[in-house]
Amino acid sequence: MNTLTHDTVADFFIKFAHEHGDCLTNLKLQKLVYYAQAWNLALYDKPLFESDFQAWVHGPVCPELYARFKGYRWKPITEQPDLPEIPENVKKHLIDVFEAYERYSGYQLEQMTHAEAPWIDARDGIPLDEASNAVISKESMKDFYSKLAGE
Repeated sequence: MNTLTHDTVADFFIKFAHEHGDCLTNLKLQKLVYYAQAWNLALYDKPLFESDFQAWVHGPVCPELYARFKGYRWKPITEQPDLPEIPENVKKHLIDVFEAYERYSGYQLEQMTHAEAPWIDARDGIPLDEASNAVISKESMKDFYSKLAGE
């Protein structure tokens, strides 16, 4: 059973960003946590945490995580979480994900996920501007990002 949660991963990213002079919006945080989960599935064949992502209009969203930070709207998250206890191998994975995606804005990350099969397939023809709570399956994430890892 995983001991990590979506909140643990989010707290790590927020703390890491703040310590390195960066800030995160809810939109960007959602995508970082999504990519952390996706790449963990692809590279290590297991989820980081059990929560699911849904194929919302603005890309993959973990609803519970969204609810936690929705008060920030489009503004940077100013919460100052403690650095969570995370195994070193997971910490390295999260830093790798952060460094791979930090240069992109939340909007750019949204657009990237809109071009990727897990989000597209979960929406299954739902118009781009129509709300959806369709779950993006961990299997589709694993399959898609495993293929990217193999390229």
